[in-house]
Amino acid sequence: MKRALLIINIGTPDKPEKKAVKRYLTEFLNDKQVIDIPWLLRKILVNLIIIPFRVSNSTQLYKRLWKKDGSPLLTYQNKLTEKLNQKLKGEYDVFSAMRYGNPSLKYVLKDIMKNKYDELLVLPHYPQYATSTTLSTINKVKKELKDFADAPKLKFVDQFYDHPAFINAFVHNIKMHDVDSYDHVVFSYHGLPDRQVNKMHPGINSPDCTCHVAMPEHGKNCYKATCYQTTRLLASALKLDKEKYTVSFQSRLSKNWLMPFTDVELIELLKKGKKKILVVSPAFVTDCLETEVEIGYEYQEDFIKNGGEKLQLVESLNDSDAWVNGIAEIIKD
Repeated sequence: MKRALLIINIGTPDKPEKKAVKRYLTEFLNDKQVIDIPWLLRKILVNLIIIPFRVSNSTQLYKRLWKKDGSPLLTYQNKLTEKLNQKLKGEYDVFSAMRYGNPSLKYVLKDIMKNKYDELLVLPHYPQYATSTTLSTINKVKKELKDFADAPKLKFVDQFYDHPAFINAFVHNIKMHDVDSYDHVVFSYHGLPDRQVNKMHPGINSPDCTCHVAMPEHGKNCYKATCYQTTRLLASALKLDKEKYTVSFQSRLSKNWLMPFTDVELIELLKKGKKKILVVSPAFVTDCLETEVEIGYEYQEDFIKNGGEKLQLVESLNDSDAWVNGIAEIIKD
């Protein structure tokens, strides 16, 4: 059987310049599953309010993120794809694309179709399932392939937050730091609007919700539940006491997003005398704006300014050998 593996990440601007950043944000934020409000209201909000007011600041952030060889998200993904092609040679031909921006999912899928594969396995690069990331990516793949009469058999890895290979790869990176030398560990996940989480798991914010203490039976596709379960699995592997770590959410756009907020939580920990903090971001398998700039620069600067001694970000999985081997295990299962 001739098989292809397609890895899809969220995306990045082509350049850290206003025109490129605006083009990227326009495609990203106009996705109805990213901002899930009525069409007309979304168009007004995104194109007349959010983008005009955010593009300049976002461009400055991308300039801070950018390396000599370009966007880390794209650079790491390209290297990861090369390593996987070597690792899986004879089993899969490995391709990579971005949900928004380049390399375009549309054109990568066209290239895949030229090779007449029997099976296409799609791995959205998001450990925890969310409609705004995973489902949006899956729907886009299906849409682009629907007009091909000879499309290959499609399979999807919809999430892998609890796969031992993913957990072990992150534990490997965390152990590169002396965890015992830190006062506290913060597991920071990308935030989501409460309304999106409520659609998948009604009552998520009610006092009766137990996602933060145990994985509910109906929580498989609840983003909040899978984030807390990811943390429990990592903490167990690291033998962390419950008092030693905290779960929080970053990158919010309003107060009606998943709480507690990471930046607020870091200051609260400072007030409790926790001056050395290790931050892990298990929602990101590749370092990007949210890890390197938001946590590694903005949160760190604020933490130190308020009296903290050290805020250390754990490097994500990127193109590490541990993650190459991890993906090989995940797709076999």
